[in-house]
Amino acid sequence: MKTIGILLVAFLAGNATIASQDSVKHLTKLEVDAKKKEVFAGRDSVLQLRIDTLIMHDRSQLVFLGKKKVTLTADHVQIGKRAYIFGTDGKNNGTDFDIDFHFEKLGALYVLAGGQDANNNGTRTFPNGDGGNVNFIYQKAGITPQTENRKAPHYIRIDTRAGGYRGTPHNELRNIYGLINSGPVGRPLGRLSQGTVYSGSPGADGTSSIAGR
Repeated sequence: MKTIGILLVAFLAGNATIASQDSVKHLTKLEVDAKKKEVFAGRDSVLQLRIDTLIMHDRSQLVFLGKKKVTLTADHVQIGKRAYIFGTDGKNNGTDFDIDFHFEKLGALYVLAGGQDANNNGTRTFPNGDGGNVNFIYQKAGITPQTENRKAPHYIRIDTRAGGYRGTPHNELRNIYGLINSGPVGRPLGRLSQGTVYSGSPGADGTSSIAGR
């Protein structure tokens, strides 16, 4: 899980294209260049996205922000090495995904729908998040993914673990002392958001399934 935790940080940095804010969207073609990201955000918490041709180059990202539920369908899918699909509802909970892909090329794809830690953004506004529920369907007419060997082609990894497991009381206390020491004179606790000291119990793990049709 250490690797997944590190990967999540990457989604908070770098330039991104902000895609449509519609709750129902159809794209003829979406191509995400290597190490770039395509972000779907907006007011609607539910998104239905259909893509005729989806091409994700090496280390590219498809990011869904503020989405409780995403239905993602693509007829012609080409995935490079270590591409990522990431979703959060904006309150530390992972997005629920229904994904239906026809793979024409598949290097390695990571679907990141895990809950985030309460202290992920430093504000502690929301508690440790729940993991999302991911139902992944692949069309048998295309490439069949595998989940056993991350170094072999056609690899898929789905993360739906709850938030709150990555942090420990020891790390929390170390961070707290650091915040106190860096606080303004006369207000040593001024940088402790909302008076919260420890992030509390983990959220609930999500579920995942991969099946062909």
